[in-house]
Amino acid sequence: MGGNRLGPLRTLVIKIGVGIVTAVLGTAAVVVGLVSQRAAARVTHLWGRLCLRIAGVPVEVEGLDHLAAEQRYVMMANHESSLDIVVLLTALPPSVELRFLAKKSLFRVPFLGWAMTSAGFIPVDREDRSTAAATLAETLEEVARGGSPLVFPEETWTTDGRLLPFARGGFLVALKAGLPILPVGLEGPRMVLPPGEGVVRPQPVTVRIGRPIPTDGLGVSSRVDLMARTRTEIDRLRGPSGHLRDELQN
Repeated sequence: MGGNRLGPLRTLVIKIGVGIVTAVLGTAAVVVGLVSQRAAARVTHLWGRLCLRIAGVPVEVEGLDHLAAEQRYVMMANHESSLDIVVLLTALPPSVELRFLAKKSLFRVPFLGWAMTSAGFIPVDREDRSTAAATLAETLEEVARGGSPLVFPEETWTTDGRLLPFARGGFLVALKAGLPILPVGLEGPRMVLPPGEGVVRPQPVTVRIGRPIPTDGLGVSSRVDLMARTRTEIDRLRGPSGHLRDELQN
């Protein structure tokens, strides 16, 4: 009984703390973003670290040695929870100029949305597919400016732990820009903050960074094989708990 009451109370305290940090650092990101998009991105990195510290969620990162200095990537990760962006902001070093592709509704959230815009995040309207070409063009522009886009190829959260079908957009970016795909596996965000639930359950999260998948010399016709290879690698990187959940569902 006591544990059941503690969960919502703890979550309320976490939300208040995160709200304060978001207001302060969101404003800071907008201000410094007027001068430097890179500086705004570093502020959002700090925001992610503080949010996870407030929530009591430690992040373990494996495979950082697969990141090469000065190399740009199209990063792709599985999507488990609304916590995923915060975890990835914390796990990946601020020297990586991340450009998240995030759902458009997040950009309307006060402070958070303003900071995301200042840091060069790219809004995706998943309800209006006619905007896909414009999103692709904007992503390629960010790549040309030196950014590494991070895409959730499932586009939305899994509700049962299974990987959802992958969308092609991020793969077209990688092929057109000639950038390697960097597969990333997340294990744990869904257990901390399951989709559709509002109670935070503090526990460790693991981020596994895989070896880059080259796209040099590949044309758009290679997209299907590239998607299959990337999916297999992300499935492996998300760890044994992901596979265990899948087995329990069968």
